[in-house]
Amino acid sequence: MGFGGIGPGSLILILVIVVLLFGTKKLKTLGTDLGSAIKGFKSSVSDEKTNIESKPDADADFEKSENPDKVNKKD
Repeated sequence: MGFGGIGPGSLILILVIVVLLFGTKKLKTLGTDLGSAIKGFKSSVSDEKTNIESKPDADADFEKSENPDKVNKKD
């Protein structure tokens, strides 16, 4: 058995049916649109990670503690 209980023969049959239903031109457009959507999503996620890492926390105003394992928040 292959991917999730679907064998290679079943996958080929599904692919042939999809090509017959949508046509190759529509599938090419669909693939291009899907690829650009995934690329945009990945770009957004990496931009958000960069913003989170570079932005200092406004509430992180801590004073030095005598015990380095404990952190005392400044009042």
